[in-house]
Amino acid sequence: MQYTLKKSLGQHFLHDENMCRKVVEQVNRKDGMQLLEIGPGGGAITKYLLDWGNVHYKAIEIDKEKIDFLNKTYPSIQDKIIHQDILKATIPFEGKFSVIGNFPYNISSPIMFKVLEWENSVDEVIGMFQKEVGVRIASGPGSKLYGILSVLTQAFFKVDYLFDVHENCFTPPPKVKSGVLRFTNTGNPFQIEDKKKFIQLVKAAFNQRRKTLRNALRGTLMPDALQHELMSQRAEQLSVSEFVLLHKTFQCAEKF
Repeated sequence: MQYTLKKSLGQHFLHDENMCRKVVEQVNRKDGMQLLEIGPGGGAITKYLLDWGNVHYKAIEIDKEKIDFLNKTYPSIQDKIIHQDILKATIPFEGKFSVIGNFPYNISSPIMFKVLEWENSVDEVIGMFQKEVGVRIASGPGSKLYGILSVLTQAFFKVDYLFDVHENCFTPPPKVKSGVLRFTNTGNPFQIEDKKKFIQLVKAAFNQRRKTLRNALRGTLMPDALQHELMSQRAEQLSVSEFVLLHKTFQCAEKF
């Protein structure tokens, strides 16, 4: 049984077996762990994950044709695939689980926002991204690459850019280089209780990143908050802990 590649779904399938094994080996594998694969596609890394004993595996795939292909090609995947859009999916496990995936590049950022929504339950993420996006996520303050996802992911996860993946490892080869990242849950070290408000603050700050925070956050924070010393800086200059300070000092006491 064959399948077609769908550009509308951003499908670039990994075919280099050495790279497939290298990606899978990054998972912090534990007996009895729960593991979600996002977008298994043609099963490039799926076949290795299915061989693991004592791992509770599930996959989320939006493309019915790929689901039919996987069910026929890998009988052990029967009843383990959720036919759903990951961005609309409900949490797939009770308790803690890890995530792995060659994420469609056109929705890789929204996928990470979904992971943040599930952050209390996600131990680890091993994800393939467009290299440019991966480098941005892993960047620190003071860099023009540092942005919304950098702050939000690093507030809840330790982010490691692991290695590059050459475009020739894919079918069809994408026009960009790729990279694999690991996100390790750090247990909400900043004790952020209102994640939605924190996300609102960070997005507002970076949506006008050329402006000082005093101007960018006007309308998001009350006027007296805009007098804080940090407000003379731009979003890219603030560390994660400084964003948390603004959130806890001003947002948590306000009513929206």
